[in-house]
Amino acid sequence: MKKQTMLDNALANFDRAAALLKDEFCPDMIEKLRHPKERSEISLTPQFSDGKIHYISAFVVKHSDAVGPCKGGIRMAPNVTLDDVTALAMEMTWKCALIGVPFGGGKSGIVADSSKLTADDKQVVVRSFTRNAHRHIHPMIYVPAPDMGTSERDMGYIKDTISYSLGYATTQGSYVTGKPVILGGIPGRREATGRGVAVAAAEALKKIGLNMKGAKVIVQGFGNVGSISAVVMAEMGAVVVGVSDEFAAIYNPAGLDLPAVLAHVARTGKLTGAPSGKEIAHGDLLEMPCDVLAPCATANQITGANADRIKARVIAEGANGPTSPEADEILHNKGVFIIPDILCNAGGVFVSYLEYTQETQQEQMTGEEVRVRLEQRMKDRFELVYQTATQRKWQMRDAAMYLGVKNVCTALVARGTLP
Repeated sequence: MKKQTMLDNALANFDRAAALLKDEFCPDMIEKLRHPKERSEISLTPQFSDGKIHYISAFVVKHSDAVGPCKGGIRMAPNVTLDDVTALAMEMTWKCALIGVPFGGGKSGIVADSSKLTADDKQVVVRSFTRNAHRHIHPMIYVPAPDMGTSERDMGYIKDTISYSLGYATTQGSYVTGKPVILGGIPGRREATGRGVAVAAAEALKKIGLNMKGAKVIVQGFGNVGSISAVVMAEMGAVVVGVSDEFAAIYNPAGLDLPAVLAHVARTGKLTGAPSGKEIAHGDLLEMPCDVLAPCATANQITGANADRIKARVIAEGANGPTSPEADEILHNKGVFIIPDILCNAGGVFVSYLEYTQETQQEQMTGEEVRVRLEQRMKDRFELVYQTATQRKWQMRDAAMYLGVKNVCTALVARGTLP
């Protein structure tokens, strides 16, 4: 049996939305959005500190710019593929349209293992990517940001590479978001996606008659998004009973000592040996009883093979595509409340938009302003999706996809069918 890929899932979700829109837009227009506008493969040949020239593949996909310039992060991973990047770019199109920012969807991939690169060699790779992808990166074309394997430091290197090439002290306009604040970044951007996940989870709990205070939470993936989701939900009063990273999964039904776990990870770089929890199998953690399960790692973690054993009341998709379409149906039939990824993890791109406008207008926002605007936007869009799903008797994912794809189709109509 063929393994379901990220692109398979993305197309399956799109096809469901297309069926819901068939009476509102012509089939040709909807079919147009099934295909990316541009897919590029780039060959990087950086010279590392070992003195050798290394060959690295990179990809840039611009799915749609009907609403505005393409927006999407740079994923650096040894197994990232062009199809993966295409799926992520497509998802960014719907995410931007749903959360209400004037961006289209784009994404980049660099085929390299960031954990095995020295800091200097990684900087060389990022600068090499920037120079070779220069025709794609522009405030009016494609604006990258951090994703798995890249960080705000790397976004600073991108800005510096571009400004140096132009002969300017800085860039004019926002070529990249997620930068260090000192280089034109915005306070709260690093925490934005995780905070958005926590806000969405709190809203979902209210809809099923529960409260975040005292709720038991499990977070899969303890990187930037997962760790911040856990911290913010704990600040809201939740009890974090389990977390995992690629090295270990730890669980304690009475609640983990989250500050101690965070300190351990900061010191060692991994959850292995973390205090206050028992190490269990990664797959078992997903199936432990909890009120909120936040998959914040990678795609296809909840599938037809394990969905029936999931005991969570709410699934808050912090990762992109963590739940397969088959698992969606199983969980829906069990009454599990799923917050789809294009809504749940959209806090990052919303705050990226704030950074984009701040840099364009040469203004500065405070961390408190960012937090308030982020939380209000997440609550507003959650309610819009929830009301749409309730009124039409749809799943939350179908409602979110319907609203996102509809907004992009509306932009295509407004632009017209020429050139």
